[in-house]
Amino acid sequence: MPGPPSVDCYYVGVDVGSCSVRAALVTRDGCVKATAEESITVWTPQPDHYEQSSADIWRKCCSTVKKVTEGVEKDRVRGIGFDATCSLVVLDQSFQPVAVNKDGVKERNVVMWMDHRALDQASRITATGHSVLTSVGGVMSPEMQPPKLLWLKENLRESCWKEAAHFLDLPDFLSWKATGSLARSLCTLVCKWTYSPSDGWNDNFWTSIGLEDLLENNHSKIGEQTCCPGSPVGGGLTREAAADLGLNPGTAVGASLIDAHAGGLGVIGADVSGHHLPCENQPVTSRVALICGTSSCHMAVSQKPLFVPGVWGPYLSAMVPGLWLNEGGQSATGGLIDHVVKGHAAFPLLKEQAEKSGQHVHSFLNRYLEELSKDKKHLDLLTNSLHVWPDFHGNRSPLADQSLKGMVVGLSLSQTLDDLALLYLATLQAVALGTRHILDAMREAGHDITTLFLCGGLSKNPLFVQMHANVTGLPVVLPAEREAVLVGAAVLGACASCDYSSIQEAMEKMGKVGKVIRPNLDLASFYRKKYAVFLRLHVHQREYAALMRD
Repeated sequence: MPGPPSVDCYYVGVDVGSCSVRAALVTRDGCVKATAEESITVWTPQPDHYEQSSADIWRKCCSTVKKVTEGVEKDRVRGIGFDATCSLVVLDQSFQPVAVNKDGVKERNVVMWMDHRALDQASRITATGHSVLTSVGGVMSPEMQPPKLLWLKENLRESCWKEAAHFLDLPDFLSWKATGSLARSLCTLVCKWTYSPSDGWNDNFWTSIGLEDLLENNHSKIGEQTCCPGSPVGGGLTREAAADLGLNPGTAVGASLIDAHAGGLGVIGADVSGHHLPCENQPVTSRVALICGTSSCHMAVSQKPLFVPGVWGPYLSAMVPGLWLNEGGQSATGGLIDHVVKGHAAFPLLKEQAEKSGQHVHSFLNRYLEELSKDKKHLDLLTNSLHVWPDFHGNRSPLADQSLKGMVVGLSLSQTLDDLALLYLATLQAVALGTRHILDAMREAGHDITTLFLCGGLSKNPLFVQMHANVTGLPVVLPAEREAVLVGAAVLGACASCDYSSIQEAMEKMGKVGKVIRPNLDLASFYRKKYAVFLRLHVHQREYAALMRD
């Protein structure tokens, strides 16, 4: 057994995102000492189908961990934690990959979280009106696992369904690969599989949707054992996994989290003393963690279960043990911003000018907008007549309507760099207005939210952050460590090593406030009007769809 923790001990956090694997070496007080990143392959064999390889992902986990721990005495690494996207991994009886595609390519054995092939299956599951749907806002999303499993059974019965012996969420695959234990994290099972911590699997639900074969052998294909996030898994790293990762056998492994939830752990519990925030001296339930990358997740916790229409949850102990989690989300945020910018006719000119100035395209656009707004009191006002509805990939929350599409109102025949910059700004505002829409739904259900805590790739864009403050009217807290998701993953390893007594203690000690962005209250009237337009856009879209059906 390892001895007591020393000040110079470390934890490793591993984050598997949509397009890359990242690892970090993190100190006991939450400082990131080293990071590494490697890209992972995504296959898109047809529209709405996104696939990956679990073997490729594990290889990249191993290489990044080796990089961040190079030159470090392995005895000083006391724990490791994994987070990942809520993608579906399929393995056979021998734990070998099973193809999730009609091409029969076994290497591609992961159905990605953003894969929407199961839209029809999700709609049919929603139509059952089953009681388990109350914990997913009343609507089953194609990004959850039951519709994906049903799609595999209906479309790949011989090549996949009959061969499959293990269906795992990607975070659970990683903890199994590290420890050999098939225990599943309550984070994944509760949030994406309809599992209840108090009642277990609902056999009636699986039978009602045609997946009664998952009940066999005490639900062995989808999970018999569960554990709270951060609790020790198995006996720590197996010899094989330790050799792969370059760490000691037996190194503690914390039960894993979905990536957004790791971001939540990395920021939501930080000590805010002295920052004059409305959440100071208030319970953590007054905070929302917004994890913003390719997509965005809005994490709010409560002491008692709160049911929010169109918002996932309440989930007990899915992020913070003992607290109920509600999870709002936007299916495309960073992905949408890239789509809008790169798809514009002026993008080649933007790219050329940004490269000449040595800036990222978003930084260049932010400066460009400052120039455009010189004659206005506030940059925000540039989009007075340009409005975007941001659901280009459907609405996850709070409308839970994957049939909704994106909308832009106010375009002209011009396609200059000015037009691209304004459309970029209107898109940032639309994403922030979507956050306001989610927060309003949460408040109406009983949440008391006073402060936003942001992390993830988009939180590094100062204009994106300021738009969220201005649009919501709330202060925004950024973490001291920019890689808060990796800190959250490391928190799991710290808890598994027993160096902290609880997730809550580790969150407070390892998460730190970096910067506070205040809203510009002079813009409250402007955003009241812009929000009113925003809310009408989806109403109008549904009216148009109804007219075309008639």
